[in-house]
Amino acid sequence: MSEPMISGDSIKHSSRFSIGLDFGTESVRALVADIRDGRIAGQAVSVFAHGVIDRALPHNGLTLPPDFALQHPGDWLDSAAVACKEAMRSAAVSMDQIIGIGVDFTSCTMLPAMADGTPLCLLEPFRDTPFAWPKLWKHHAAKAETDRINLIARERGETWLQRYGGVIGLEWFFPKVLETLHHAPHVYQAAEVWLEAGDWLVWQLTSGLFPLCRPTELVRSTCQAGYKAMWNRQDGYPSRDFFAAVHPNLTEVVSTKMPGVLMAPGQKAGELTESAARWLGLRAGIPVSTAIIDAHAGVPGAGVPSPSTMVMVLGTSACHMMNSRVEQLVPGVAGVVEEGILPGYFGYETGQASVGDAFAWVAKTVGLSQVELNERAAKLPPGSGGVLAIDWLNGCRTPLMDGNLSGAFVGITLNTKPEQLYRAMLEATAFGLKTIVETLRDAGVPVRRFVASGGMPAKSPLLMQIYADVLDERIKVAESDQSVALGAAVLGCLAAGEAVTGYAGISQAIHAMARVRKDLIYRPDLRARKEYVKIFPLYRELTQCNGIMAETMRGLRGLK
Repeated sequence: MSEPMISGDSIKHSSRFSIGLDFGTESVRALVADIRDGRIAGQAVSVFAHGVIDRALPHNGLTLPPDFALQHPGDWLDSAAVACKEAMRSAAVSMDQIIGIGVDFTSCTMLPAMADGTPLCLLEPFRDTPFAWPKLWKHHAAKAETDRINLIARERGETWLQRYGGVIGLEWFFPKVLETLHHAPHVYQAAEVWLEAGDWLVWQLTSGLFPLCRPTELVRSTCQAGYKAMWNRQDGYPSRDFFAAVHPNLTEVVSTKMPGVLMAPGQKAGELTESAARWLGLRAGIPVSTAIIDAHAGVPGAGVPSPSTMVMVLGTSACHMMNSRVEQLVPGVAGVVEEGILPGYFGYETGQASVGDAFAWVAKTVGLSQVELNERAAKLPPGSGGVLAIDWLNGCRTPLMDGNLSGAFVGITLNTKPEQLYRAMLEATAFGLKTIVETLRDAGVPVRRFVASGGMPAKSPLLMQIYADVLDERIKVAESDQSVALGAAVLGCLAAGEAVTGYAGISQAIHAMARVRKDLIYRPDLRARKEYVKIFPLYRELTQCNGIMAETMRGLRGLK
């Protein structure tokens, strides 16, 4: 559902707006939202000139090793400036009407920099060294380093590991730092600051575009640090003794190369400087919110301020997030972070590694469009006529945390039709979601309500109905089809403070600017629900961590 646009003629001078800067993998979106009701006055997208750098460095054609995924930091600034100026033009609002800026960013996307904010890759001595460039979230070359960190953490009985379900991920912060230390120690030594790209961008806005930045003004996000860098509010980062055990040269990595203060998304990180204001085409002095991971911005952007409501961000993969008043360390749940999503709550992050891309794979494999497969699959009964799928086409994220697992179909015969395979995969992702919900509930974390956002809910009513039937719960849908960018704008509004916005708390601002649709609620069908009660235990039996299916998949992966 598209947001209503505000015409220039209808805007009153007293209206105030917040800007959300949404940094994705290929582009940045700038969105100008009215803080009174969240209506979008203007928005624009600017594609990164260098895109994802995964084959060769852009300036010299140097071939990159496998599994590399880099980006050009200049793209972030250039595209943000283009998108922001265009969004302001389309909104037809004045600079004086902008009261806050929020930033969300892919994570863990990180980089080494100098103390003045200059990315190492922009300095002549390091331009030709791939490890000096920002590593995008999907940079997957730090496999050995991830294994090393997990091994040492388990051997030492590090208690923080329990916050991540017992294992840290390949895409996280410190594996990428350790990878640089292993393969380019001169880059590691030269780096004065290691930081997430979202924090770097906020640093640029609030301290002055490099080389004007000051490390004393660097604000790090509790969201990015908590979910991707093993930080928590009580203990901070892992101890120097742990880092020394991982690698002697990492001993002082936190104290010497990670300056800054930790703040929650929605808190004011600083104000827009003169240099950054000129770059974006805005006025100086606008409050800037602490950064947030892009998917996590979808929680306030979906109109969800309250605890115990799971926000399902559904796309090619799925990220399921929830605020809660209780903290429980849940095996298989990779991230329980105090103030990880919104101030005052414990934020839970879970996910499924393959959702929309799994449906697309089935469609491509059988040679039919997803539109046609949806129509055919809707005519099938629950259980897909006796076919059951395992949805691990890109590994299992929650709760098994195992990227070596793979997908499967069970029950196929010579008479199995393409639509059975397609519906079985839809149902499998629903069973995977139900497994996540049960994992949380069994650990004492209440999950009471559900809101869907992202690209999938609007595209596939069948999928959402299956989710409602399998969960036996009502599912509401976010009103905005740009919930992530809108969430960033909400955080920008919060950063401006009550004196400017009139909102006394987080809930007031979120309720005003973001909502769920009133015209669309998916409710469980009684007959379908009864059938899925019978089928779900079969899925659970097949997807046990040490079951025959999982062990077979691991064995097959070892043959490659």
